[in-house]
Amino acid sequence: MGVDLAEMQHKLKVVITQAAEAGQLESIDWTTYPLPQHLVQAERDAMALPGGAQNAHSANLNASTSYLSNGAYLPERIHKRKNEDLEVTATEEDAVTPSWKKHNTNKGSMEDRMTGKSKKHDKKQKKQDAFRANGLGTNADVLEKRKQRFGYTIEKSYFRLTAPPAPDTVRPLPVLEKSLNHIRGKWKNEHNYNYACDQLKSMRQDLTVQHIQNELTVKVYESHARIALEMKDLGEYNQCQTQLRALYKLNIAGKSEEFTAYRILYTVYTCNRTDMNNLLADLTLADKQKPAVQHALQVRSALASGNYHKFFRLYLDAPFMGAYLLDMIIQRERIAAMAAICKAYKPDVSLCFIAQELAFFGDVDAPDPDAGLRQCLEFLCQHGGEPFVERKEDGDIRFQTGKAIAVFEGQRAAAFRSVDIKGQI
Repeated sequence: MGVDLAEMQHKLKVVITQAAEAGQLESIDWTTYPLPQHLVQAERDAMALPGGAQNAHSANLNASTSYLSNGAYLPERIHKRKNEDLEVTATEEDAVTPSWKKHNTNKGSMEDRMTGKSKKHDKKQKKQDAFRANGLGTNADVLEKRKQRFGYTIEKSYFRLTAPPAPDTVRPLPVLEKSLNHIRGKWKNEHNYNYACDQLKSMRQDLTVQHIQNELTVKVYESHARIALEMKDLGEYNQCQTQLRALYKLNIAGKSEEFTAYRILYTVYTCNRTDMNNLLADLTLADKQKPAVQHALQVRSALASGNYHKFFRLYLDAPFMGAYLLDMIIQRERIAAMAAICKAYKPDVSLCFIAQELAFFGDVDAPDPDAGLRQCLEFLCQHGGEPFVERKEDGDIRFQTGKAIAVFEGQRAAAFRSVDIKGQI
């Protein structure tokens, strides 16, 4: 006769309660603990013996206390106690043996089953012995192997999960904290984006499967977002921004000012008015008082009003890593500014004036008074303005704006026709 679900659930509650009262819920190796149906079956076997309920209670108590006291299930103790109680005559045995027990002739002799001499038991016993011999070792080699097994490695490659991960491959919180510092250091020294992205995605995965949402989680996503932004990987950047937005709403400490400003600048880049309106509606008065957010809002206002002069001054004064996002729109805004200059200034303007208005100042690390002019001239030639560049006798370089209107109007329309929105929020 089998064991029904209600009996197993009841027995499981009893076992867990006993372990909790003994304070051994964490110390018990539940992988080797007997299953509830086995404990119920042991009670039934004891009920079939003289003594009935008393034997069942003793067998059950001995099975549980033996494991809780020694940390391992030792069925031979129960079997030995049963053998002592089994010294009865054949007539008595026939009288107390239930019908379902008599017909069960396929599992070996009663002696083998009661003394645990089956092959299945031998295999199980060997596994338990091996666990006691190896799992509880304290020498340095054994401890190192256990650390490697249970996710104590700082570096771990990312693999997309198609099923729940093995628990011994997931790194705990203290290890993840060390991993983040290690990855930041390697990024600073080596600048290997493929490595950094792989390691940070692996950390994000370990945090997700453990449902960890704390300051470390925020730091991991912020670090990954900054690195992705620096490398212009908008897909990874937006994944991190989406998670950060949810984490900030949980009032978890982080750089919310910095990443709110990035979100505004990114929406400027995508030219998505709906997202911009939603974002502006979500801003609180406190958010609008923060310097980085104020700067991003000024950028948005300058572009909305067509004030390219103010925009390029804000571009040169972007806080945090805002310049990386502005770099993605600087070319199209320069084209739009040139279209406006061609309409406003006729018949020509100085190349030096254009360079200053469009924020061409050369390389800051290697000052060169003519570097900005060369960059500006290269920009004009790349966008069809080469025929309109004129060098005067006094050496002054002029740009014929009146003749270049049609060219830059066409360039402007093409620049704003399509925007790459990778991984848009």
